[in-house]
Amino acid sequence: MDRDAVLATFDHQMRQNAQSDGPEARVERVGGVVRQLGADHGWNGVIWSDLDETTADTAIAEQVRYFTAMGREFEWKLYAHDRPADLAARLRTAGFAPEPEETLMVAQVSDLPTNVELPEGVHLRPVTDPAGVELMADVHEQAFGTDGSKLRRQLLAQLAKEPETLAAVVAMAGDLPVSSARMELPPGVQFAGLWGGGTVEAWRGQGIYRALVAFRARIAAERGYRYLQVDASSQSRPILRRLGFVPLSTTTPHVHQP
Repeated sequence: MDRDAVLATFDHQMRQNAQSDGPEARVERVGGVVRQLGADHGWNGVIWSDLDETTADTAIAEQVRYFTAMGREFEWKLYAHDRPADLAARLRTAGFAPEPEETLMVAQVSDLPTNVELPEGVHLRPVTDPAGVELMADVHEQAFGTDGSKLRRQLLAQLAKEPETLAAVVAMAGDLPVSSARMELPPGVQFAGLWGGGTVEAWRGQGIYRALVAFRARIAAERGYRYLQVDASSQSRPILRRLGFVPLSTTTPHVHQP
């Protein structure tokens, strides 16, 4: 894989020409910034910027005014290769708080295993209805220790209005949800995105996370996507490396409270 070329394609398709992440959100292009205004309780933030030392501070201040006027928290999704080189420091000076760094990892779909191997007694349940969404949110809350209400609203809206852009699945041990993950399938691009992969603590280390990657890779191949992309945490990064994902950059969310 030509990492520089793939990263340039990713930036162009998924950031500079980003699509909204839900039917009720919208993407706006203002000067050197691409931002999303989410639906109620949805994600708000800067997806892409084309700035330099002379324009960065003005652009940052403009985004702070824009989202603060609506009383919204927002995120500046900063990548290590973004410019200017001191953009992170400028964001912190403007009142943004950095969150844990993640690694942008990409794999060619054709290189990934698609054979789903699960522990005995575990089966997969595709998420296609409100009952499935509830199971998925339950796993999310257990695996990550965070409230799942925002995820519930996002998935229900997406299933109702844009179901073709989502593939979500829950791993069930009998009637017990033990792991879940989703994949975003934006139209007209080469990248499908892996999101939300998490397993409840008692079921980790049994290959379920790998199985959910294989399940989604098979769907991505059937839909004609060339790459899978994921913002990998320190926990998932070693697993993804073994599966064939390569790091292209790092990304650090910078959050501004109204």
